[in-house]
Amino acid sequence: MSLPNVNSLPDPPTDGISALEFLPSSPELLASTSWDGSARIHNTEGLSCELCQTMESGPLLSLTAQEKTVFTGGLDGSIRKLDIETSAMTVVGRHTGEPSKVACSCLSNMDENIVVSAGWNSQCFLWDVRASSGDPISTIQLPGKAFGMDVTGNRIVVATSGRRICFIDHSAGKTEVVMDRESSLKYQSRCVSFFPDGSGIALGSIEGRVAVEFMEDLGVVSSIGKKKYAFKCHRVNDTVYPVNCIVFHPKHKATFATGGCDGTVVTWDGGNKKKLATLPKFETSIAALTFNHDGSKLAIASSYTFEEGERDHPLDEIFIRSMLDSECQPKEKEV
Repeated sequence: MSLPNVNSLPDPPTDGISALEFLPSSPELLASTSWDGSARIHNTEGLSCELCQTMESGPLLSLTAQEKTVFTGGLDGSIRKLDIETSAMTVVGRHTGEPSKVACSCLSNMDENIVVSAGWNSQCFLWDVRASSGDPISTIQLPGKAFGMDVTGNRIVVATSGRRICFIDHSAGKTEVVMDRESSLKYQSRCVSFFPDGSGIALGSIEGRVAVEFMEDLGVVSSIGKKKYAFKCHRVNDTVYPVNCIVFHPKHKATFATGGCDGTVVTWDGGNKKKLATLPKFETSIAALTFNHDGSKLAIASSYTFEEGERDHPLDEIFIRSMLDSECQPKEKEV
């Protein structure tokens, strides 16, 4: 069987790629942010760059997309809104504190009106994007710097320094930490993602491991399982590479993909604890991943993440790869 085509998008970012996300209203459009300070919109069908907008925030560390809007998080702590039809920019809000600690490292949507941010100032903020005040509607103190975050429904999970995992609820106008626990992994977390049904999380660490944890302590029942587990990945002989990103398939609810500093993308069946496929290796680290609306395509950022410090490295690129059913379909349980 021949492998699917892998297409490289033109006019990619010129510095480290930080985030990728397909626009929900236009499934062929892919948003990206990078350390070159620009937000880009690519047409993944026509293989063209539709928009490249400098966001005036310095390096961009995070991204979230709505219907015709992209929100970016900057090293300067600003959260900015970009209308992709008019290229108009507005400031939603700013993280405050020491200049070296305000970076907005994580962004996500809660709904069409609320965007959640977290950053190096050890705080999580909820912003009403309709407001003009520039003030958050909620501020939550975190136990450390935010390195990874995800949102499902009215629940937020943040992976912070110090190996802490925080679960935050926003309901009835109240925002509070409902659980703050130590990660089950022995090394620092780098990324975290909810299962699509919100019943658990997948957590990636700098030490080539992924943990799958469920949320029965918060009264959430999982159809997949109750016992947490962890497994090794993104390792080559005795060399261990960080897991940079985890994304879930939109249709196969227990299938997720991981990207690592070894340059590989691997798909996993989280329900049956099985590896599904390892995609052909890319030239450098996988910095970000995202599936399109039906999981038929995977956007892949091949971008050096400086895990080995300053050195010569391949150019930053964004690839679009069609996914085979065999690479995403959960395996039948053995009888």
